[in-house]
Amino acid sequence: MSHTPTTPVRLKDIARDLNVSVMTVSKVVRGCADVGAETRSRVLARIKELNYQPNWVARSLAARRTFMIGLIVPDLMHSFFAEIAKGVAAAIRPLGYDVVICNSEENGDLEASEVDRLLGRQVDGLLLASAQPPSSHAVFERIEARGVPYVLIDRRFAAVRAPYVGADDEAIGRIATQHLIDRGCRRIAHIAGPALTTGIGRRKGYEETLAAAGLRVPEGYVVEATDDDSAYHATRRLLQMNPRPDAIFGYNDPTAAGAMKAILEAGIRIPEEIKVIGVGNVHYSDLLRVPLSTIDQSSTSIGQQAADILIKAIGTKRKRPIKTVLIDPILIARESTR
Repeated sequence: MSHTPTTPVRLKDIARDLNVSVMTVSKVVRGCADVGAETRSRVLARIKELNYQPNWVARSLAARRTFMIGLIVPDLMHSFFAEIAKGVAAAIRPLGYDVVICNSEENGDLEASEVDRLLGRQVDGLLLASAQPPSSHAVFERIEARGVPYVLIDRRFAAVRAPYVGADDEAIGRIATQHLIDRGCRRIAHIAGPALTTGIGRRKGYEETLAAAGLRVPEGYVVEATDDDSAYHATRRLLQMNPRPDAIFGYNDPTAAGAMKAILEAGIRIPEEIKVIGVGNVHYSDLLRVPLSTIDQSSTSIGQQAADILIKAIGTKRKRPIKTVLIDPILIARESTR
C-alpha cells in the first residue's frame, strides 16, 4: 500500500501493509525480544522504506523507557574500543535506541561517576568495559540496586553475575606465544598489561605455553606497560638484557607498536633479529613501517553481540540466564614475525 509524503505513517499502516498486528509492530519498534527474526526483519524493512518516525516523547512515556543505553569504555582513542562502539551502534540503531558513550580513561573513580551520571539520566541499560580493580564490585552493586540490566565487555569479574562478551584472553596468550615458538623464537619477552582480567589472562597463556614447550621466562623478561610510550621505554630496557630477547609479545597492538619503535631506533632488524606480535588488529597494524602480526579479537562483533544481549534483557521482565560469549581469537601473521 502506498502512503503520500504528507500523510504521517502510523503503526497501524505498517501492520496493515504486512498483515500483522499493531502490537507486533509496536514490539519491534520498542525492541522487545518476543518477535520472530523473520517478522522483525520485515517490519524493520517496511519502517525504513516508509521512513517511519516514532513520536519519541509519547513512546518513552508509554513504554516507561528512555530508549538510551550507556556505553563506558576505558579509552576511545584505542580503535579496539571505537570498533566496539561501532558494533553497538549498528545493533541498536535499527531498534530506535541511542547510545551515550563515556570514556573512563582507565580510571575507576571516573568510571564510577560516569555510571552514576548515566543512571541519573535513566538509561535503559549499560555496556561496560570496566576499569575497576578485580576485587572492586561497588559500581556493579549500584547498577543492580537500580534494577538496570548491564553487560560486561572485554573485561571479566569472576564474582559479578552479569552477562559477558569478549575474547578468551588465555587463548590469546597461548596463540601469540605459540606462534613465536613456531617461528623459532626461544627468548620470548612479554609486555604485560594492567592487572585486569585481560592482562592477567594473556600473561597466564604466555607463561603456560612457554612452560609446555620447556622454555623458561628469564628474570626481567616480563615488563609492564599501558600504552605505546610506556612500552617504548620498557622495550629499551629489554634491549639492554643479556641475552637479549629474540621476540616480544605485546599485551595489545599499541604496546607492540611502542616496542617496534624502540627496536628499530636501536638499529635492530624486525623480524630478522627480534620478532614482535600484538593483540587487537587495530586499524594501523598493517600500515606500520613493519606490518604488525596480531591477534584479531573481532571487536565489532563483540559490540554487536553485547548490544543484542542487552536489548533482549531490556525487552523482557523475565529473569534471563547469565550468558557468556567468548569470541575465538584469530592469528593475523604479518611481516613482524615472518
